[in-house]
Amino acid sequence: MNSNELAVLCWLALSTGVVHTLIGADHYVPFIAMSKARHWSLTRTLAITALCGVGHVLSSIVLGVIGIAAGIAISKIDGIEGTRGAWAAWLMIAFGAVYALWGLKRAWSGKTHTHGHLHSDGDPHQHEHSHRGDHTHVHSEGARKSITPWVLFVIFIFGPCEVLIPEVMYPAAKGSAWGVALVAAIFGAATITTMLATVAIGAFGLKQVRFGFLERYAHVVAGTMIAIGGLAIQFLGL
Repeated sequence: MNSNELAVLCWLALSTGVVHTLIGADHYVPFIAMSKARHWSLTRTLAITALCGVGHVLSSIVLGVIGIAAGIAISKIDGIEGTRGAWAAWLMIAFGAVYALWGLKRAWSGKTHTHGHLHSDGDPHQHEHSHRGDHTHVHSEGARKSITPWVLFVIFIFGPCEVLIPEVMYPAAKGSAWGVALVAAIFGAATITTMLATVAIGAFGLKQVRFGFLERYAHVVAGTMIAIGGLAIQFLGL
Protein backbone atom coordinates (compact mmCIF):
# COMPACT_ATOMS: atom_id res chain seq x y z
CA MET A 1 0.00 0.00 0.00
CA ASN A 2 1.63 3.25 -1.14
CA SER A 3 1.62 6.61 0.62
CA ASN A 4 -0.86 8.19 -1.81
CA GLU A 5 -3.44 5.49 -1.15
CA LEU A 6 -2.94 5.86 2.59
CA ALA A 7 -3.29 9.65 2.39
CA VAL A 8 -6.57 9.33 0.48
CA LEU A 9 -7.88 6.83 3.05
CA CYS A 10 -6.89 9.10 5.93
CA TRP A 11 -8.73 12.06 4.42
CA LEU A 12 -11.72 9.82 3.76
CA ALA A 13 -11.69 8.59 7.36
CA LEU A 14 -11.51 12.18 8.65
CA SER A 15 -14.34 13.46 6.46
CA THR A 16 -16.66 10.49 6.99
CA GLY A 17 -16.02 10.62 10.73
CA VAL A 18 -17.18 14.23 10.85
CA VAL A 19 -20.07 13.90 8.39
CA HIS A 20 -21.57 10.67 9.74
CA THR A 21 -21.60 12.24 13.23
CA LEU A 22 -23.23 15.48 12.12
CA ILE A 23 -25.98 13.81 10.08
CA GLY A 24 -26.65 11.26 12.84
CA ALA A 25 -28.56 13.25 15.45
CA ASP A 26 -28.40 10.23 17.76
CA HIS A 27 -24.71 11.09 18.24
CA TYR A 28 -25.51 14.29 20.15
CA VAL A 29 -29.24 14.83 20.83
CA PRO A 30 -29.42 12.35 23.76
CA PHE A 31 -26.54 14.08 25.56
CA ILE A 32 -27.88 17.58 24.98
CA ALA A 33 -31.38 16.56 26.10
CA MET A 34 -30.14 14.74 29.20
CA SER A 35 -27.77 17.55 30.10
CA LYS A 36 -30.71 19.96 30.21
CA ALA A 37 -33.13 17.61 31.94
CA ARG A 38 -30.72 16.28 34.58
CA HIS A 39 -28.87 19.58 35.06
CA TRP A 40 -25.50 18.06 34.28
CA SER A 41 -22.58 20.46 34.29
CA LEU A 42 -20.91 20.96 30.92
CA THR A 43 -17.86 19.07 32.19
CA ARG A 44 -19.97 16.06 33.20
CA THR A 45 -21.92 16.18 29.94
CA LEU A 46 -18.75 16.10 27.85
CA ALA A 47 -17.21 13.34 29.99
CA ILE A 48 -20.28 11.13 29.43
CA THR A 49 -20.29 12.01 25.73
CA ALA A 50 -16.61 11.07 25.40
CA LEU A 51 -17.16 7.77 27.22
CA CYS A 52 -20.06 6.83 24.94
CA GLY A 53 -18.15 8.00 21.85
CA VAL A 54 -15.17 5.79 22.70
CA GLY A 55 -17.47 2.81 23.23
CA HIS A 56 -19.29 3.55 19.97
CA VAL A 57 -16.11 3.66 17.89
CA LEU A 58 -14.19 0.89 19.64
CA SER A 59 -17.02 -1.63 19.27
CA SER A 60 -16.91 -1.25 15.48
CA ILE A 61 -13.10 -1.29 15.40
CA VAL A 62 -13.03 -4.51 17.42
CA LEU A 63 -15.64 -6.08 15.14
CA GLY A 64 -13.66 -5.02 12.08
CA VAL A 65 -10.40 -6.40 13.47
CA ILE A 66 -12.07 -9.72 14.32
CA GLY A 67 -13.53 -9.84 10.82
CA ILE A 68 -10.13 -9.17 9.28
CA ALA A 69 -8.41 -11.79 11.42
CA ALA A 70 -11.09 -14.40 10.69
CA GLY A 71 -11.26 -13.58 7.01
CA ILE A 72 -14.95 -12.75 7.18
CA ALA A 73 -16.38 -11.09 4.07
CA ILE A 74 -17.30 -7.43 4.34
CA SER A 75 -20.93 -8.23 3.42
CA LYS A 76 -21.23 -10.45 6.50
CA ILE A 77 -19.70 -7.80 8.76
CA ASP A 78 -22.11 -5.23 7.32
CA GLY A 79 -24.93 -7.62 8.18
CA ILE A 80 -23.73 -7.85 11.77
CA GLU A 81 -23.44 -4.06 11.92
CA GLY A 82 -27.00 -3.76 10.63
CA THR A 83 -28.25 -6.07 13.38
CA ARG A 84 -26.35 -4.08 15.99
CA GLY A 85 -27.88 -0.89 14.60
CA ALA A 86 -31.39 -2.30 14.95
CA TRP A 87 -30.70 -3.31 18.55
CA ALA A 88 -29.30 0.15 19.32
CA ALA A 89 -32.37 1.81 17.81
CA TRP A 90 -34.79 -0.34 19.82
CA LEU A 91 -32.81 0.23 23.00
CA MET A 92 -32.96 3.98 22.37
CA ILE A 93 -36.71 3.83 21.74
CA ALA A 94 -37.32 1.80 24.89
CA PHE A 95 -35.09 3.96 27.07
CA GLY A 96 -36.61 7.19 25.75
CA ALA A 97 -40.18 5.97 26.26
CA VAL A 98 -39.54 4.69 29.80
CA TYR A 99 -37.67 7.86 30.72
CA ALA A 100 -40.47 10.06 29.35
CA LEU A 101 -43.08 8.14 31.35
CA TRP A 102 -40.94 8.44 34.48
CA GLY A 103 -40.62 12.17 33.83
CA LEU A 104 -44.37 12.50 33.39
CA LYS A 105 -45.01 10.74 36.69
CA ARG A 106 -42.43 12.96 38.37
CA ALA A 107 -43.98 16.12 36.90
CA TRP A 108 -47.47 15.15 38.04
CA SER A 109 -46.45 13.94 41.49
CA GLY A 110 -46.27 17.44 42.90
CA LYS A 111 -45.83 21.04 41.89
CA THR A 112 -42.20 22.02 41.58
CA HIS A 113 -40.22 25.13 40.91
CA THR A 114 -36.63 25.72 39.95
CA HIS A 115 -33.92 28.02 41.14
CA GLY A 116 -30.36 28.46 40.05
CA HIS A 117 -26.95 28.95 41.56
CA LEU A 118 -23.31 28.58 40.62
CA HIS A 119 -21.13 25.58 41.32
CA SER A 120 -17.61 26.08 42.61
CA ASP A 121 -16.33 25.51 39.06
CA GLY A 122 -18.36 28.49 37.85
CA ASP A 123 -20.91 26.35 35.99
CA PRO A 124 -24.47 27.75 36.24
CA HIS A 125 -26.86 25.14 37.57
CA GLN A 126 -30.56 24.76 38.23
CA HIS A 127 -32.54 22.27 40.19
CA GLU A 128 -36.19 21.77 40.89
CA HIS A 129 -37.92 20.79 44.11
CA SER A 130 -41.36 20.61 45.60
CA HIS A 131 -42.55 21.65 49.03
CA ARG A 132 -44.14 18.30 49.79
CA GLY A 133 -41.06 17.22 51.74
CA ASP A 134 -37.76 18.53 52.97
CA HIS A 135 -35.99 20.89 50.65
CA THR A 136 -32.68 19.15 50.11
CA HIS A 137 -30.31 19.39 47.21
CA VAL A 138 -27.40 17.00 47.19
CA HIS A 139 -24.55 17.42 44.73
CA SER A 140 -22.59 14.41 45.88
CA GLU A 141 -22.43 11.78 43.14
CA GLY A 142 -22.19 9.13 45.82
CA ALA A 143 -25.54 10.16 47.24
CA ARG A 144 -27.14 10.75 43.87
CA LYS A 145 -26.20 7.85 41.65
CA SER A 146 -27.82 7.58 38.26
CA ILE A 147 -27.78 4.72 35.78
CA THR A 148 -28.60 7.07 32.89
CA PRO A 149 -24.96 7.50 31.71
CA TRP A 150 -24.46 3.73 31.72
CA VAL A 151 -27.68 3.13 29.79
CA LEU A 152 -26.47 5.58 27.16
CA PHE A 153 -23.08 3.84 27.13
CA VAL A 154 -24.68 0.44 26.46
CA ILE A 155 -26.81 1.92 23.66
CA PHE A 156 -23.71 3.43 22.03
CA ILE A 157 -21.79 0.16 22.38
CA PHE A 158 -24.47 -1.41 20.18
CA GLY A 159 -24.51 1.57 17.80
CA PRO A 160 -22.44 0.69 14.70
CA CYS A 161 -20.06 2.81 12.61
CA GLU A 162 -20.94 1.19 9.28
CA VAL A 163 -18.81 3.56 7.21
CA LEU A 164 -15.66 2.55 9.09
CA ILE A 165 -15.69 -1.12 8.07
CA PRO A 166 -14.90 -0.73 4.33
CA GLU A 167 -12.31 1.93 5.17
CA VAL A 168 -10.28 -0.45 7.36
CA MET A 169 -10.87 -3.43 5.08
CA TYR A 170 -8.97 -1.81 2.20
CA PRO A 171 -5.60 -1.42 3.98
CA ALA A 172 -6.18 -4.85 5.53
CA ALA A 173 -6.55 -6.35 2.06
CA LYS A 174 -3.24 -4.69 1.16
CA GLY A 175 -1.57 -6.27 4.19
CA SER A 176 -0.98 -2.94 5.95
CA ALA A 177 -1.59 -3.25 9.69
CA TRP A 178 -0.24 0.30 10.09
CA GLY A 179 -2.83 1.51 7.57
CA VAL A 180 -5.65 -0.19 9.45
CA ALA A 181 -4.54 1.34 12.76
CA LEU A 182 -4.08 4.84 11.32
CA VAL A 183 -7.41 4.92 9.46
CA ALA A 184 -9.28 3.61 12.52
CA ALA A 185 -7.56 6.14 14.82
CA ILE A 186 -8.33 9.10 12.53
CA PHE A 187 -11.96 8.03 12.08
CA GLY A 188 -12.37 7.56 15.83
CA ALA A 189 -10.77 10.90 16.70
CA ALA A 190 -12.89 12.72 14.11
CA THR A 191 -16.10 11.09 15.36
CA ILE A 192 -15.50 11.72 19.06
CA THR A 193 -14.22 15.28 18.52
CA THR A 194 -17.27 16.14 16.43
CA MET A 195 -19.57 14.64 19.06
CA LEU A 196 -17.91 16.70 21.80
CA ALA A 197 -18.01 19.93 19.81
CA THR A 198 -21.66 19.49 18.82
CA VAL A 199 -22.75 18.53 22.33
CA ALA A 200 -20.80 21.40 23.89
CA ILE A 201 -22.45 23.96 21.63
CA GLY A 202 -25.92 22.46 22.00
CA ALA A 203 -25.77 21.89 25.76
CA PHE A 204 -24.31 25.33 26.48
CA GLY A 205 -26.89 27.02 24.27
CA LEU A 206 -29.82 25.13 25.80
CA LYS A 207 -28.65 25.99 29.31
CA GLN A 208 -29.24 29.65 28.47
CA VAL A 209 -32.90 28.99 27.60
CA ARG A 210 -35.49 29.15 30.38
CA PHE A 211 -38.85 27.46 29.84
CA GLY A 212 -40.60 28.69 32.98
CA PHE A 213 -43.26 26.31 34.27
CA LEU A 214 -42.45 23.89 31.44
CA GLU A 215 -39.13 23.12 33.14
CA ARG A 216 -40.95 20.50 35.21
CA TYR A 217 -41.53 18.54 31.97
CA ALA A 218 -37.85 18.60 30.95
CA HIS A 219 -37.49 14.85 31.59
CA VAL A 220 -40.56 14.14 29.45
CA VAL A 221 -39.16 16.20 26.58
CA ALA A 222 -35.72 14.58 26.88
CA GLY A 223 -37.15 11.06 26.84
CA THR A 224 -39.44 11.87 23.94
CA MET A 225 -36.58 13.31 21.88
CA ILE A 226 -34.47 10.20 22.48
CA ALA A 227 -37.36 7.88 21.56
CA ILE A 228 -38.05 9.87 18.38
CA GLY A 229 -34.37 9.62 17.49
CA GLY A 230 -34.53 5.85 17.87
CA LEU A 231 -37.67 5.66 15.74
CA ALA A 232 -36.02 7.76 13.02
CA ILE A 233 -33.02 5.41 12.96
CA GLN A 234 -35.14 2.26 12.91
CA PHE A 235 -37.79 3.25 10.38
CA LEU A 236 -36.26 6.10 8.36
CA GLY A 237 -32.65 4.94 8.35
CA LEU A 238 -31.42 8.31 9.65
